[in-house]
Amino acid sequence: MEVTVESLSDVLRSAEIKATPEDLAPHFNKAYQEYRKKIEIRGFRKGKAPIDIVKKLYGDLIENDSLNEIATEFYRQAVIEKDLKPIGEPILIDLDYKHGESFRCKIQYDVRPIITLKEYKGIDVEKVVHTITDDEVDKELVRLQRSNATLDEEEVVTSPEYIVTATLQDLDETGAPLIGKKSENIRFYLADEQLEQPFKDALKECKKNGEYTVQFEHQHQEHTHTVNTKITVQKIEKVTLPVLNDEFVTTVTKNKFTTVAALRSSIHEEIIAYWKEKSERQVINSLTAEIIRRHEFQVPESLIRSVLDGLLEEVKNEYPEKRLPAEFNEEKFKEENRAYAIYQAKWALLREELIQAENVTVSDEDLEKLAEEESAKIKIPKDRLINYYKSSDQIKDRLIGDKLLKLLVDSATIKEVPEKIIRQ
Repeated sequence: MEVTVESLSDVLRSAEIKATPEDLAPHFNKAYQEYRKKIEIRGFRKGKAPIDIVKKLYGDLIENDSLNEIATEFYRQAVIEKDLKPIGEPILIDLDYKHGESFRCKIQYDVRPIITLKEYKGIDVEKVVHTITDDEVDKELVRLQRSNATLDEEEVVTSPEYIVTATLQDLDETGAPLIGKKSENIRFYLADEQLEQPFKDALKECKKNGEYTVQFEHQHQEHTHTVNTKITVQKIEKVTLPVLNDEFVTTVTKNKFTTVAALRSSIHEEIIAYWKEKSERQVINSLTAEIIRRHEFQVPESLIRSVLDGLLEEVKNEYPEKRLPAEFNEEKFKEENRAYAIYQAKWALLREELIQAENVTVSDEDLEKLAEEESAKIKIPKDRLINYYKSSDQIKDRLIGDKLLKLLVDSATIKEVPEKIIRQ
């Protein structure tokens, strides 16, 4: 077997493999034996026909059917013999075979880019500081009241504290209904801050069985589309919030808190924890983005495909039976998410280089510490967790990643910036 490797780019190689009839013989013989087990030839029991007869009747067919598998076997052999170090799945580009003579195939495969690490410590990063206000706590309390509100049917809306249940019929530009664009039992909570203003305006004084039209330009991510809908009111319910007092707090928290003040304090701490985690994540995102910006290198297509396939699986999991709807355009989805996939693939490659450069490892003490923390949370004995963690590459990889990020954050120069300045 003869192997010739050609470099097509920093991350793409082509391996041309040539084989003689002698190289092919054992592979074809194996294919004959496998085919013999399945075939029925008149005059012989199934799987008992002589190999010579099998070759005479079906030799060409068997050989052609086995060529792709043989190419794969030769490639695996070449990887070992030539120390090719591929990543991702190889692609068979060309295959040529003349019976009894030559075999030639060409396979393309990706390799890791050669990355020369540039400065990744001491990076300047801004950390957004959010100041908690009483208004934020008040909104959480109101949200708790709303989730425990009572509903009473009425005929007319007189304030924002109403839920309107309606049928929506999309219209074309002439006002005619669009077939198949009708939605029933859609609920609008008029006090919801997320509800678009045109719906609030249309329904602020609506009546049961009344019909109202809404038309506006809806901004969705990076595109805008026209909303033109007829709303038919089915039901109107007045929302009555419970009084916020100690009795209410005791009931809804099941005695966890017995005063409004205690609940307010707890909510305040939860909001602090939320913003702390968010700002820490923002620092990490800024750091990784800057490290990626400082390193220019080509990303193997196989890694990009792998990230895109993972994203597509996540989308599938959101649908019944994990099946995408017929109208879902996979190619468009992949094109729209390609830049993100390249970003994630670049960070994955850089992350491995940084881990190696800093010699980041996981010790038994790290695993024991994690088991100590998690044991109380998930009610599993510490010893069982330690044994599991020691056998889990996923857990070890996560801990190594966490250690690397901590190292990068600790080495960075972090400047705290009030959130209002960022917004301005």
